[in-house]
Amino acid sequence: MARSIVVIGAQWGDEGKGKIVDWLASRAQYVVRYQGGDNAGHTIVVDRKKITLHLIPSGILHNHVTTVITNGVVLSPVSLIKEIKILLKSGLSTCKRIFVSASCPMLLPYHVAMDLARENDRISKTIGTTGCGIGPAHEDKVARRALRISDLYNIKSFKKKLKNVIDYYNFQLVNYYKTHPINYQIVLDEVMSVSDMLIDMVVDVTELLDDAAKRGDSVIFEGAQGSLLDVDHGTYPYVTSAHTISGSVSVGAGVGLSYIDYVLGIVKAYSTRVGFGPFPTELSNDIGNWLCMNGNEFGSTTGRRRRTGWFDAVSVRYSVKINSFSSCCLTKLDVLDGLKELKICIAYRNKNGQIIHKCPSSLEEWEALEPIYETLPGWMTSTVGITVFHHLPKESQLYVKRIEKLIGVPISIISTGLDRSAIIILRNPFDS
Repeated sequence: MARSIVVIGAQWGDEGKGKIVDWLASRAQYVVRYQGGDNAGHTIVVDRKKITLHLIPSGILHNHVTTVITNGVVLSPVSLIKEIKILLKSGLSTCKRIFVSASCPMLLPYHVAMDLARENDRISKTIGTTGCGIGPAHEDKVARRALRISDLYNIKSFKKKLKNVIDYYNFQLVNYYKTHPINYQIVLDEVMSVSDMLIDMVVDVTELLDDAAKRGDSVIFEGAQGSLLDVDHGTYPYVTSAHTISGSVSVGAGVGLSYIDYVLGIVKAYSTRVGFGPFPTELSNDIGNWLCMNGNEFGSTTGRRRRTGWFDAVSVRYSVKINSFSSCCLTKLDVLDGLKELKICIAYRNKNGQIIHKCPSSLEEWEALEPIYETLPGWMTSTVGITVFHHLPKESQLYVKRIEKLIGVPISIISTGLDRSAIIILRNPFDS
């Protein structure tokens, strides 16, 4: 029986991880966020009420679950406290249910300013980031100038470090990007206003999770972005600034590799991508618009319209390899209701006319690919809310089984709507 499960997006993000983590959390004692920042939004619908979380792990909606934000997360203090207050207004108790690692690097206003300055700079190559400051915050961490939660234990030292970092960023913002400087006092006051609350939430994450394992508690590790946005293994340079694949759990949460029992990949029944970057199966036609509107494909964080396309079995098969998925969950199957035919990308054709069955390694190769499709019949009846697999239309069952065969791992869960109850369980990962 699995005790620790990693939940990871298998595409370019926005696969519906939040709903699945929320559903699995009914069987867990801990839900742990091990990477990312507040640039990712997990949307959960309970009794037709939509709740969007950015930093707090999705398990918070279950009163028995303890949530943990680890050192792998670049943490915006103000965003975290704001999110907690929103949950409190909704009547959800968070007391002693949200913990953070003292090693979390803080994401502060100068990171956001630098992110936006770069995206607006015509000389730089625009990536299409969310503008939340994630990249600059990770740069500070690697350059060893990041301010961490632990720095709040010594306010005198923190003030000095903050002043030095702001001076460093202001020199670039003013002299190179020709934009406004960051006000030191405003940033200091913002952090000081929430510092006591942050310190009260600090816990030794490694010890906490080690004790949980010894007790036999169930733990879910929740990823933020999709696997194809991994800084090393994704469509570089159009990627996020951190590692998003299953291997990052160990580094991001401070647990050994043997801690992980099961890796669940979350796969959307079609493909989407937000921002710039290669997207072989993208549809710029009525069907692409259909997928966008029916799937409400607009970013939870920025509201940006997502690019849409057919399911890409080649890229998902690649995600299976780099993550060692135990099984996959197929989400948003209901969005395809009403389409007469569906297509699945089963291979690519490169610029030399060669047929390839794997993802390329360079951006130039990615951008030159043409998808090779297999066509399947669609279905004209609704799948919304169906909870039993054989109650699905036969064409829908065929589509699921074909994807399962193409990606090479079993599909254990199927989501058939927004609500947490609209779900088909073929195999519960906790029972595997």
